[in-house]
Amino acid sequence: MQIVTANELYEIDRFTMNEIGIPGILLMENAGQAFTRKALDYLNEGDKILILIGTGNNGGDGFVITRVLKSLGFNVDAVLIPKKEKITGDALVHLTALERSGYTVKPFTTVQCLQNYDVIIDAMLGIGLKGNLKSPYQEVIAACNECDAVKLSVDIPSGVTADGNQPIELAFKANVTITLHLPKLSAFTFPARDFYGELEVVSIGIPPKASESVETMRKCWTKQDVCNSIPLRSSSSHKGDYGKGLIIGGSNSMSGAPILTTKASLRAGGGLITLAIPDVIHSTVASQVVEAMFSPWSSELGYFSGEIGLDLSKFNSIAFGPGMGREKGGEIILSELLDTFQAPLIVDADGLFYLTSPKLKEKLKQRLAPTVLTPHSGEMARLLNFSVKELEQNRFEYSRKFAMEYGVFLVLKGPYSIVTTPSGEQYINTTGNPALAKGGTGDVLTGIILAFVMGHSNLQEAISNAVYVHGKAAEELVAQNHSMVDVLATDVINALPLVFRTFF
Repeated sequence: MQIVTANELYEIDRFTMNEIGIPGILLMENAGQAFTRKALDYLNEGDKILILIGTGNNGGDGFVITRVLKSLGFNVDAVLIPKKEKITGDALVHLTALERSGYTVKPFTTVQCLQNYDVIIDAMLGIGLKGNLKSPYQEVIAACNECDAVKLSVDIPSGVTADGNQPIELAFKANVTITLHLPKLSAFTFPARDFYGELEVVSIGIPPKASESVETMRKCWTKQDVCNSIPLRSSSSHKGDYGKGLIIGGSNSMSGAPILTTKASLRAGGGLITLAIPDVIHSTVASQVVEAMFSPWSSELGYFSGEIGLDLSKFNSIAFGPGMGREKGGEIILSELLDTFQAPLIVDADGLFYLTSPKLKEKLKQRLAPTVLTPHSGEMARLLNFSVKELEQNRFEYSRKFAMEYGVFLVLKGPYSIVTTPSGEQYINTTGNPALAKGGTGDVLTGIILAFVMGHSNLQEAISNAVYVHGKAAEELVAQNHSMVDVLATDVINALPLVFRTFF
C-alpha cells in the first residue's frame, strides 16, 4: 500500500478526474459512503452524534456522511463552522443534496453547542491545511479535545498536515481516523501520529492506474508482503544453505549485546554463526551460547585491539558493532571491513559511532558490496550532524537522502521503522509496540537481519521482513502474557518461533 504526501494525492485526484473521467462529485459521494460504512463499527444505536463540517473536500465528505447517517436513522447534528456562502464546488452540490433530502445543517455559534454528544466526527479541514489554525477552528478543536466523546476524523485529523513536517500547536485528537484511499505520510511521523488514534484505510473507488501515475517510492510493508517473500526451506537443504555469518562485537563492559545478536541470528534461521569477541570475554560469552562458534580476537583494556583474527572471505555476511564500545580498535576493524569485505555488511550500535568519521564515511560511499545501517533516531541524527528534533521533522526525506548519497540500505528504527534502499525506495514497517523500548532489542534486530540477509535472495525483502518479524514478536508477547513494560530482549528472541509459525 502506497503512502502519499498532499501533492501526490492531489495528482492522483487530478488523474482520476481528468484522465480517467470519474467526476469529483462521485469521488466525494464514494468517500462519504466508505467512511460511514467503516464508522458504523464505532457507533451504537442511540448515540448522539455531532458532525463538524468545514470547507473544501473534507467538508463535502461531511455533508455526505451527515446525509447517510441520518438516512440510517442515527441521531445526528451537523454544524457548519464557516459561513454557508464559503461552500463551493462539489461540496456545495452535496450540501444542496443534503438539504433537498429534508435534512438541515446548523450554523456554528459558540463552543457550548459542542457539548453532550457521544460521538464527534471531524470533517473540518482535511489535507488542505496551510499554516496555523485560525479562529473559530482553534476554539472548536480545543473544546472537542476536552470532551469525553468518541472522536472520529475524516481522512486526517484537523490541524495535522498530510506530510507531517510542520510543528503542531493544536489538532483534533481522534480516537479513530478513517483515511480515504491511501494513508498520508503524517500517519507515520511523530508527533502527528499521536493525533490519529487508530488508523483505518478505506477504498473510495479510485482505480489503481491513478495511484500508479504517481511514483511515491513509499510503501507499507505488511503481513502479506512477508508471506509473499519469506523463503521456505527445501526438504533437501543443509546448514550451509542458510549462510555462514560472522558477528563482531562485545567488550568487557558489554558482553551481553553480542550474545543477544548471536542467539537472535540462530533463532531466525542462520545456518552457521561465528561470534568474534575480545579474548578477555571469551569464556563468559561462550558459556551463554552453545550453538555458535567463537573466535577470540586480541584485546586492550577489554576492547578489540584492532587486529582481525579470521579470514573474512569465508563468510556470507557480517554484523558489526553490538557492544563494541568506541575505542580505536573497533574503528580500525570497521575501516578494514569497508575496504576489503565483499559481501553484505551490517553496521549497528557502536559501529555507527565510527561512521561519523569523514574518512570512514568516504569509504562507506565508495564501497561496492551492500551495506546495511540500523540507527535509531539519536544515532541517525549524529550521522547527519543534526539534532533529533530536526531529524524527526522530516525523517523520510533525510533517510532517503542519506541512503542514496552513501549507497546503503538504511533502517531508521523507531515507531514505524523505515527501510530505505540505495535507490531511494522506502518501506514502512507496520508492527511493533513500546515494549521494544528496552536495551538489547536493537541487538536482537541485528541478529535477525543477519540471518535473513543470508537466507533471502532479495536484500530489501530480507531487511523489511526482519524488521516486521522483530516488531511482530513484541506484539505477540503483549498479546500473550506480557505488559508493555516487562518485555526483555531475550523475550523477543523466545517469541520468534510463535511468529514464524504464522508464516511456515
